[in-house]
Amino acid sequence: MAGRLAILAGSGVLPGLIQAAEPDALIIGFAGEEAAVPTDFVANFPRLGEMFAFLQAEGASRVVMAGAIAMPRLDPSEFDALMQAEAPMIMAALASGGDDASLRAAIALVERQGLQVVGAHEVAPDLTVAAGCHTTAQPDALATADAARGAAILDALAPLDVGQGAVVEGGRALGIETAQGTEAMLGFVAGTPARKRSGGGVLVKRPKPGQDLRADMPSIGPDTARQLSAAGLAGACVTAGSTLLLDRAATLAAFDAAGLFLVAQSA
Repeated sequence: MAGRLAILAGSGVLPGLIQAAEPDALIIGFAGEEAAVPTDFVANFPRLGEMFAFLQAEGASRVVMAGAIAMPRLDPSEFDALMQAEAPMIMAALASGGDDASLRAAIALVERQGLQVVGAHEVAPDLTVAAGCHTTAQPDALATADAARGAAILDALAPLDVGQGAVVEGGRALGIETAQGTEAMLGFVAGTPARKRSGGGVLVKRPKPGQDLRADMPSIGPDTARQLSAAGLAGACVTAGSTLLLDRAATLAAFDAAGLFLVAQSA
């Protein structure tokens, strides 16, 4: 029988959705972050040993990372014994400049404390999107071609650990997701002058090849529909089984209301 789950809760709705699937889970918040669900313990990055001691005392054996958590500026004078030992590896991962490397380091840190890291999709499989078109609107031939172009761009950038999203319109790249995230990219696209737009366009979101899906799996939610509409896009193409569909009913209703398509393709 699996041991008790601990949710490392960042921003957004994902921690609450996982908690709904496993109500007995411990909720760990982080100092300086506003968790969307009540927390059982608030962790402080310089003193992570206290968090792991709490998890051990509460019988946790599994950990899931859910939602965005920003790493604060660290002061070595505040480190506890665990952080003094782990800091060199954490700093090296952060210096690599890529999200994937940082998340892999975070997973390794948790595992070194004797805990199993699991993905949100393993705790709540129903959160992942199945293959097919999930909306009334359907992609046309141009949108399908743009989606393929976006996938090729992301595959080419994968070794550089840049991001999970791209926007393509009429074969031209309008945006590449970077550390600022998908919403910032779509805001940039929305500000593109009309003379440089041909109409329509597709958001492509997909995991990087070889990405550890236990952390930072691509996700689509109701806000995505609003952002796509504001950016003048026709829809989104994601990877089936490797994309979280947050608040499924509200998300699909928002896509339909905006006349957008949402397609999930097999990897």
